[in-house]
Amino acid sequence: MALRATHAMKCEGLTDEELRRRSMPPSTLSLLGLVRHMAEVERAWFRRVFEDNGVPLVWSDHIDFQAAYDASASTRDEAFTAWEAEVANSRRIEREAESLDQAGHQPRWGEEVSLRMVMVHVLLEYGCHNGHADLLREGVDGTVGT
Repeated sequence: MALRATHAMKCEGLTDEELRRRSMPPSTLSLLGLVRHMAEVERAWFRRVFEDNGVPLVWSDHIDFQAAYDASASTRDEAFTAWEAEVANSRRIEREAESLDQAGHQPRWGEEVSLRMVMVHVLLEYGCHNGHADLLREGVDGTVGT
């Protein structure tokens, strides 16, 4: 997914402090928070659906996606290590699947979903959050269109 690379590119060249910079009060949204959130998205839609329905999220044991957004104590290394590990796992699942019709169980919905549907959902997540990242990056250092 080229959108994964775009997501990483929007964070290039920034310090941990700049990556933690919040959009505006009271929001906790930051570039680093988005990286952490996308690690959760990757885990929730690939690992939890196709491998282990009970595996906890990266930053929350009780499926609280908002916990990832608070990156106030996070670092680039912590967030990107987790995200890259989840992306690698997702790519492995994609690569090993016999077809896009392969079904897995989405525990949050309590129903079966196809790999195709999961990939489309994750693609839309990246598209949406890359738009957020555009605005956040512009607010940090004025860079647009990264």
